[in-house]
Amino acid sequence: MSSEPPRLLQLSPVDHVAVATQSLPAGSMTHEGQELLIRQPVRAGHKVALLPIAAGTPILKYGQPFAIAARDIMVGEHVHTHNVQVLHNDDCQQFAKQNSVAASHDQSTNPKSNPENKMTFAGIRRPDGRVATRNYVAVIGTVNCSSTVVRQIVRAIPPDLLNQYGNIDGVIPLVHSGGCAMEFGGTDHRQLARILGGYARHPNIGAYLLVGLGCETGQGSFLIEQEGLVQLRHSGEAQQAASPLLVNIQEAGGVRRTIERALAALKELLPEANKCQRESIPASELVMGLKCGGSDGFSGLTANPALGIASDLLIAQGGTALLAETPEIFGGEHLLASRAIHPEVSQKLLDKVAWWRAYAARFGTTLDGNPSFGNKEGGLTTIVEKSLGAITKGGASPLVDVLDYAEPVRHRGLNFMDSPGYDPASVTGLIASGAHVVCFTTGRGSCFGSKPAPTLKISTNTSLFERLSEEMDFDAGRVLSSASISQTGHDLLEKVLKVASGEKTCSEQQGFGDDEFFPWTPGPVL
Repeated sequence: MSSEPPRLLQLSPVDHVAVATQSLPAGSMTHEGQELLIRQPVRAGHKVALLPIAAGTPILKYGQPFAIAARDIMVGEHVHTHNVQVLHNDDCQQFAKQNSVAASHDQSTNPKSNPENKMTFAGIRRPDGRVATRNYVAVIGTVNCSSTVVRQIVRAIPPDLLNQYGNIDGVIPLVHSGGCAMEFGGTDHRQLARILGGYARHPNIGAYLLVGLGCETGQGSFLIEQEGLVQLRHSGEAQQAASPLLVNIQEAGGVRRTIERALAALKELLPEANKCQRESIPASELVMGLKCGGSDGFSGLTANPALGIASDLLIAQGGTALLAETPEIFGGEHLLASRAIHPEVSQKLLDKVAWWRAYAARFGTTLDGNPSFGNKEGGLTTIVEKSLGAITKGGASPLVDVLDYAEPVRHRGLNFMDSPGYDPASVTGLIASGAHVVCFTTGRGSCFGSKPAPTLKISTNTSLFERLSEEMDFDAGRVLSSASISQTGHDLLEKVLKVASGEKTCSEQQGFGDDEFFPWTPGPVL
């Protein structure tokens, strides 16, 4: 029989605060064998002071400072936005210096692979050796001006035609709001091309065609050349590479003729894309994207550390985990940087965070503008507190590389990809970098989904899992009642491998993914 979970959780012995695992009324309670007076009602996921905290004192959670007391705080008080101040950049940098570029990861702490327990999933082996977890055909718009036509092409595909190809998961329109009003060959242009190229090359895309307007800055020919795009086809037992089909509306003779030409091309591409079947693939070839959104006070206690365990286990198998959301490691970047395998990797991570601080300042804001209304309602007080919990998604493995947004993964192990925290932009980058499946933790309840790589949603608390039972794929809230984080992480990886093998996620069953493609570019619209 499982014991009653504690009503307050102190995450580190040096912490000034504990997290309420359930809503607490005002009044006396027993904590760690001592009487504790709760001075006002505290909602689940929110924090209670365990020690008197003098005004101006850095407040610790996870053993790290996340805020500064704005006034004297008594034992038993609710600690939140009403009585704390955010840590300033200088404060965070001071704590970061202790573990910056001079540090390197202790290889002796790496997760060890068990040669007798090799994990596998039922994936798709492409003709060029790459591995896929889904099999989509994509119609990719090069510019916003072709977005409506791209959608019309996909809607015009006869259902009975698609029904002939049982190995294809669907045809997806990849449309966006960019592609023009930017410098030709500039940073934004090249980044957009890298994103579109990452999707076109993604192993979960069995075939694709490009649709442009014709006069846009983001020329399809530039995309094909910069990204080295080819269309892989079978010819008996041989693999052939052909140039991808590019249809420009202006050259095709208008919208109707563009749709007709695209449909004719799809009739040829669908049989080729259908020539695949699932087979046993080592887990070492899987790339797992790590994401959190709609976070709450439980995220850093349950779902994120459980995902960190799953990440470490996958890496121990020889696989890859891809962390992102640079603004949401702010204030905790020194912890991640200290795990870098080389000082250059550590410095690159710190440089990315510095870029985001400067980027926010150019618009008259700070990175602490990130915690949303829902985050704060769920118990998260500052961006640093949110970051300290978010970093736990990366487990304890060494950091092997830091990537630009949508840059292809180069090394197996734990990677970090620079991206905004905004869910669609972050996941778009993860998929463009090569994620086969995305693990998305949420405490408030996100309904996000993605294609061509599926998103598996992980609840931080059981109440959410039960309330949004048709949206949540896995309940990490069990950590608060009976299960260990270690076992929950093992179970989560098993679930990930089932999804990689073709099991549909909740968001896939509900049809999410067509509208969540959101390429991010940082520059101005000209």
